[in-house]
Amino acid sequence: MTYPRTNPAVAAGAVERHLRARRDVGRGLLMPYVTGGITPGWTDYLRAFAAAGADAIEVGLPFSDPTLDGVTIQQASDAALARGASTRRILADLSELSGLPDLGVPLVVSTYYNLVLHDGPEAFCAALRRAGVGGLIVPDLPVHEADELTGVAEGAGIELVLLASPATPQPRLAEISARSRGFVYAVSLMGTTGERAALAASAAELTGRIRRVTDRPVLLGFGISTPDQARGARRHADGVVVGAAVMRRVLDGAGPDDLRAFLAPLRQALDQECDRPR
Repeated sequence: MTYPRTNPAVAAGAVERHLRARRDVGRGLLMPYVTGGITPGWTDYLRAFAAAGADAIEVGLPFSDPTLDGVTIQQASDAALARGASTRRILADLSELSGLPDLGVPLVVSTYYNLVLHDGPEAFCAALRRAGVGGLIVPDLPVHEADELTGVAEGAGIELVLLASPATPQPRLAEISARSRGFVYAVSLMGTTGERAALAASAAELTGRIRRVTDRPVLLGFGISTPDQARGARRHADGVVVGAAVMRRVLDGAGPDDLRAFLAPLRQALDQECDRPR
């Protein structure tokens, strides 16, 4: 597939370079999600994700009012907060993860803007960098209000990922695609996160509109939980984000090995779709 080229004056960061390199050899990208602090040994999930073939890992910082998250992620956030999880403790866990350099995949933190503002964008982004995080997703930060955080994140070496939805007008979509770093997060449907019975019909149209304006990797999220959905998403996007399906299993008591087994068929489905003639 041929992509429009991004601005050559803007150098890609480590997250984007990693994802581009894998995409450009035909690999479908897989980014599983875990809520930080959800269990005493929650960082073991990161190792399991990497072993299952993840290309990046999203770590959610729990927040008491997660407006874009569905029931499962809300429950996971509540459980983590009840255990005493905080931004500082989660980043400390990441910093102390002795095997972090061996994961081989970048870490992307997601959270709400209130948590970024709590200590200030400069301190927040610096803390991410010290913890070995390469990217940041702030789902409640619209692109027209992102100037300050964009500059601060760039100065700290953090790639700020922006989101696009089916309702995003084309001019705004082009701006989001140009200003996003790492990848563009395509929200497959209007609504909150959560498992769905089928991939939303709006996913194909949205990813097509994004791809017309950027060659940056496009990951499709919200409602992807089965191999068939991952396979369908890969026909349009460069890869998928899998969150609620992972966290439902964690809430039900699944351990790292269980999650590795759950992700393996999704990895296989992405690989099979990549092997199809185009």
